Amino acid sequence: MDFKSITDQAKRLFDKRGGSQALKEDAEELQDIAKGEGSLSDKAKAAAEAIKDPGAAGQEPGPARPETGGAGADPGAAGQQEEPRSP
Repeated sequence: MDFKSITDQAKRLFDKRGGSQALKEDAEELQDIAKGEGSLSDKAKAAAEAIKDPGAAGQEPGPARPETGGAGADPGAAGQQEEPRSP
C-alpha cells in the first residue's frame, strides 16, 4: 500500500470539506443529533444528511434540525412538548 497517497488524499478531502473548523462544526452537529429525541433510525438519517454538507451547513435546511429535536415520526408532538419547556 502507498500510505503517502492515502494520506495526501485524506488531506485533500479534509481541506475540501472546510478544514478543522468545519470538522468541529460537524462534530457538534452530530453530537446534537445523538443527544436529541427520536428513534435511532431518525437519528441515523439526520446524521447522514448532516454529513453531506460540511460544517454547520446542515443547520440551514429545515428537515435536518427538527429531527434532532425529536421530530422523528410525529414532528408535531415532540416539537410542541419541547418548545414550552424552553422559555
